[in-house]
Amino acid sequence: MRRFIIFLVFPLLVSCSHRGQVTKREIITVSIAPFRYFVTAIAGDDFEVNVMVPASADPHVYEPVPGQITSLSRSVAFISDGYLGFEITWLDRFFEANSGMKKLSLAGNIDLIMADKKHPHGDEGADPHYWISPKSGYSIAASVKALLCSLRPADSVKYGKNFSSLCDTIARLDAKASRLFSDHQGKTFMIFHPALEYLARDYHLVQMAVESEGKEPSPSSMKSLIDEAREKNIREIFIQKGFDIKNAGEIARETGAILKPIDPMGENWPKEVSDIIDAVHESLEKSIR
Repeated sequence: MRRFIIFLVFPLLVSCSHRGQVTKREIITVSIAPFRYFVTAIAGDDFEVNVMVPASADPHVYEPVPGQITSLSRSVAFISDGYLGFEITWLDRFFEANSGMKKLSLAGNIDLIMADKKHPHGDEGADPHYWISPKSGYSIAASVKALLCSLRPADSVKYGKNFSSLCDTIARLDAKASRLFSDHQGKTFMIFHPALEYLARDYHLVQMAVESEGKEPSPSSMKSLIDEAREKNIREIFIQKGFDIKNAGEIARETGAILKPIDPMGENWPKEVSDIIDAVHESLEKSIR
């Protein structure tokens, strides 16, 4: 019902927004909060950044609110992930509402993990969580820099310098992950929602997820997960805000593991990625004790 109401008022919101006060800064809209970091790291305060999915929300099913749509209608560009369920539902409608804004799908330059029996992501077609791996950070930063330079060619030199500084930050995270995971290659960690597959692939780890295609595990799958968690001495199960974690809690009770919160959707991308690297490393260390 809420989605239906938003679709009905969408044209009115767009029309009214153009009669209101125009913001002093141009607006760039991004699908999720981590992408805002890349824009501001390179462009500074040159643009106002409108985030469609708040950090605490599930980007697979989120529905926008009127204020976000109003900012979207005035945006000069939209930066999307390319494979989030939220985008599959809404992007065509967004682009119809503001056909003049530039469009950037960050997935275009990513070595994607495509959906199959081993890596299922339903209608999304590919695993959309690539931003959590430092190795994907380089591609994201390069794509955002190119977009910003196309929007403001006169500021290309400044954006180039900021991009270089950002790459140094990414390199430190990449080196940290390589160092911490070097002694754990092939080892398994457990997570409720499968958000760390790119981190696992890029640093030679194995992600074991409780959830698959947004669905709860069957009783037989739950038994297999519990058995495997015991076999691999899983001591922590990663969870995040916005997801029903009762099955993760059941596995934790059966195995003696604890639930460990992480925040892949946080806006401070370097901090959140660094914290996730630390958390996964700590979990792997505990599993061998």
